[in-house]
Amino acid sequence: MTDSPEYLKKRAFFDSLLTIYGRKPVLEALEDNSLPVHKLHLADSNRKDQLISRIEQLAAERKIEIAHWDRKGLSRISKNARQDQGVALDLALPHYGTAERFLRESGDDAFELLALDGITNPQNLGMIIRSACAGGIDGIILPRKGCAQIDPLVIKASVGTLFKTRILRCDQLAPVLQEFAERGARVCALSSHAEDTLRTIDDKTPTVFVLGNETHGVSPAVAKACTHRLRIPMQNGVESLNVAITAALISFRHQY
Repeated sequence: MTDSPEYLKKRAFFDSLLTIYGRKPVLEALEDNSLPVHKLHLADSNRKDQLISRIEQLAAERKIEIAHWDRKGLSRISKNARQDQGVALDLALPHYGTAERFLRESGDDAFELLALDGITNPQNLGMIIRSACAGGIDGIILPRKGCAQIDPLVIKASVGTLFKTRILRCDQLAPVLQEFAERGARVCALSSHAEDTLRTIDDKTPTVFVLGNETHGVSPAVAKACTHRLRIPMQNGVESLNVAITAALISFRHQY
């Protein structure tokens, strides 16, 4: 049965897998013994240079399974044939999963999440992850389409905090936000035209803060799923902030 304990356990494990690619990011992950590695993927066409040799050595020392692929097979694993450099690595991260699973398992506990709607700049995504991790946000909802995806640039910008942050994947953001709202969560879009500010909301209600695209803001479908609008008060005629700065202000608003 698909809902058997064994199936659910297996599904949870595969939901926790994060595949990274690129020789340097993979090497750095293998060098960090605190990161649980599931499998290393290598292209048969790789030249045996110093980096590949070191990657293979570390995998052997850590007794990590190595799968060899032709270039087309590896590109299906990495989902980025142009930048994977013939190397991909599956990490089994305990904080990596799906938004739907988080919602099912959260119960009545209060939580604070960031939801990203069309954040396309990898540098912004990495900095958002870093701020959320440092500020104690409970997780980041990251759609599989429409946003920058986790790649070497994001990993570098996050300065390693990606591996410590709860990343919650979903296919489409609007239906997931509607489900959160139906379960009693407050879903807040950041808007410069809102009447309420960050200071006006209490901390007892589960809350999802929605951050929109760097240029166009929150998309219409996602805006429709939001239950509240919030703004960050600004002076001197400034209308908006960089989305990564906004994420930092949300993440640290209780710290000082």
